[in-house]
Amino acid sequence: MKIVVVGGTGLIGSQVSALLREGGDEVVQAAPSTGVDTRTGEGLAAALKGADVVVDVSNSPSFDTEPALDFFTRSARNLFAAEKEAGVRHHVALSIVGVDEVPGYGYYEAKVAQENAVRGSGVPYSIVRAAQFFEFVAPVMNMSTEGTEVRLPSTRLRPIASADVAAAVAEAAQNEPSNGIHNIAGPEVHGLDRLGEITLAVKPDGRTVVTDETAGLFAGMPDVLTGDDSAHLATTRYEEWLKRD
Repeated sequence: MKIVVVGGTGLIGSQVSALLREGGDEVVQAAPSTGVDTRTGEGLAAALKGADVVVDVSNSPSFDTEPALDFFTRSARNLFAAEKEAGVRHHVALSIVGVDEVPGYGYYEAKVAQENAVRGSGVPYSIVRAAQFFEFVAPVMNMSTEGTEVRLPSTRLRPIASADVAAAVAEAAQNEPSNGIHNIAGPEVHGLDRLGEITLAVKPDGRTVVTDETAGLFAGMPDVLTGDDSAHLATTRYEEWLKRD
């Protein structure tokens, strides 16, 4: 098949692209750096010509509500118009576990709007909702650092390695559209503060974790970020991943 990976040069997209090529598919890595901009529509028609499947793992450059909402809705509008013109028969979108159960968090609301656009597009689809990536823990810790203290809430997560996310997205792209949602997560549930402690135990840098329920992006989040009983659980454990990274 010819598969266009939107956001194909990023953390997930580059891994998805490699897996699909290994499986024998023709892959186009679509991103602003390769001349394809979903927000403006630039390069979309040429990239999607003859495409069987589109995988969208692109992300907003901002987590703020209005820019994220603008990015996802504008991109979806341009992308689905181009997909219909090209005769694309399967759209795969990457989203977030529990995304529709976190009211008042603007970025998640923008992702819900993206999911709604996927469902209403008329293009057969599959939505893969993933838990937070292992790779996201260190940046969250850095954003929450004050001096030598890393202030993190005990919000429960079931994080997953990006490689496991990429494998699930690639598998979805190679299968028939589900016209539904597939949840994926890691094998273990940890509080975000505990994830910080594990990180600093494996890679000590002089900082210590302080549990602060008011600190950072995940403060006050409802207990919905671990996935439900339907979630497929990957096998890679966070501590093992840290030690080999």
